[in-house]
Amino acid sequence: MTQVGEGRGADAANPPVMALDAPTVGEILADRYQLAEHVNNDSAGRQVWRGVDVVLRRPVAVVLRYPGGDSAMEMLQAAVRASRVIHSNLVGVYDAIDEGQRAYVVREWVDGDSLREVISGSGPLDAARATMIAHSVASAIAAVHATGMVHGNIHPGTVMIGHDGRVVLADARSDGSDTYETDIRAIGGVLYFAMTGHWPHHEAGRSALPDALRDATGAVAAPRQLRAGVPAYLDDLTMDLLDPRLALPSSEVLAAELSRLDAATEEHYLDSVGPLRFSASDDPVETPPASRRKIAAGVAGLLVIAVTGLFFGINALANNSDDGDTGLPAPPDAQVTATPGPTETSAAAQPRPIVLTADQVRIVDADGARDELDGVEATVDGDTNTGWETDAYERNPNFGNLKRGMGVLIDLQEPRSVTSVRVELSAAGASAELLAGPADPGSSRDGDTQVVETFTNRIGEPFENADGATLTFSGFSADETYQYLLVWITKLPPIGGEKYQIGVQEITVEGP
Repeated sequence: MTQVGEGRGADAANPPVMALDAPTVGEILADRYQLAEHVNNDSAGRQVWRGVDVVLRRPVAVVLRYPGGDSAMEMLQAAVRASRVIHSNLVGVYDAIDEGQRAYVVREWVDGDSLREVISGSGPLDAARATMIAHSVASAIAAVHATGMVHGNIHPGTVMIGHDGRVVLADARSDGSDTYETDIRAIGGVLYFAMTGHWPHHEAGRSALPDALRDATGAVAAPRQLRAGVPAYLDDLTMDLLDPRLALPSSEVLAAELSRLDAATEEHYLDSVGPLRFSASDDPVETPPASRRKIAAGVAGLLVIAVTGLFFGINALANNSDDGDTGLPAPPDAQVTATPGPTETSAAAQPRPIVLTADQVRIVDADGARDELDGVEATVDGDTNTGWETDAYERNPNFGNLKRGMGVLIDLQEPRSVTSVRVELSAAGASAELLAGPADPGSSRDGDTQVVETFTNRIGEPFENADGATLTFSGFSADETYQYLLVWITKLPPIGGEKYQIGVQEITVEGP
């Protein structure tokens, strides 16, 4: 369960130094807020605690940053601004305190998970739920914009979904580069992510989440091209919000339109709700002509869509008996990329997981005492609640300056075509890369040294201070095969008290 979500890039790149006098369970801050449980650390290195307001007897979330003072000013000022906006879809901010050696923000405790965690655990959402979530976020942003402020931090890590179904937006953190328009564009990104599991980096903001699928020109593939069951008007709305050539509605108008679509999905008539109504007037709105985005697709794009539609149609008929009441096939596992740009596999290729067993993975530790090798089998057991973890290193996140890094070597047992590797970590904030090499010389200090020196083929882009706990590597060449892969970790996230550690919970390799 995540209470804060992912931090902004600036904070993630410069995590604060943790104080020696780390907080403890039972400690009472400001004579009022009792710490009950350390939940996690966010990507900015701040500790997130579940606590209790002993005066009002209600649960709270406490976000602590070390040190306080000037370095905590942005966090405290953002909390003060956020506290001025009261809305059912915004996380309430109760207090912001600077003690010098540390600072902390006290806010509403949300018993639930982030949208990122929901999609990671159960896959893309149906149109009705995606619309409901986007409607909630847009309503919250309309309230923020009405005060003259900008949220500036809308992404799947800050969209919280309570176990009671409530959707709230957390962690406002605007800077000078944020505008009303970037907030609204990000709502389009939330819609796209909810329906596809991909985040459009160029259009909605860079992230460690997998980038949107793109054609050869770099244009984003529409949700309807990737999965069946996405209504036409919801598809058009999503793509128009991500199209930089088109004018954006105000957040108030967008919230009203999503309210209309949200009501339509409840009555199951979304495909016939009529044209988008980005207008403050009550006059009838004519169906808009095809946008330049649609015209630019050309005949080639129409052919791709037709072939993709035929593929999904055939699968829908074949799998009708297995998909519940909707009669729709489950969405395909699509290729993902670490950075914007053309993908190397079409959406219809349907990459599938390559089954890995315990004897196909091992720990690479060329510089240490080799006493951290046990437990690697849990990285491929299909359970993200179990995994292998490093020791806790002190004073320096780069393995205490004692090692170049550590990693998990994967032997696919034969040369295979690969489309992506997904690594589930225990926390955000790690730095890691994926490397390919010629052979596994065996589990020994000399063998691991050879691996470090010979695995030089980097796949995709490395993650630096990743703002999420799920790292997805792509960039595999369609013309090459791979047998030996190395998930190589070079920097650990903080766990408090100037200690650093990471766990590798699950590794998934996919191929065509």
